[in-house]
Amino acid sequence: MGEEKAESYLYKLEAVLEKGRLLTVVVIAQTDERAFSSAENNLLRHTIAPPHIKELSLVEKKPLGRQGVGYVVETSTFA
Repeated sequence: MGEEKAESYLYKLEAVLEKGRLLTVVVIAQTDERAFSSAENNLLRHTIAPPHIKELSLVEKKPLGRQGVGYVVETSTFA
């Protein structure tokens, strides 16, 4: 009997930190639970001190395997 391969997804999550700081995190995971866990780990690695995450929310979820799948992440205005 063949092993069934679980599908992976590309997740876009947003984290609200103290002082209204907003970060966008993009991760690959097979489940929503793993996506949130990976996002938290990436936030820990990204910041110098462990961040106080006020809110972490799932914004978009897209299946991998299709060419061109991605997200647009809006950043501040460049002047």
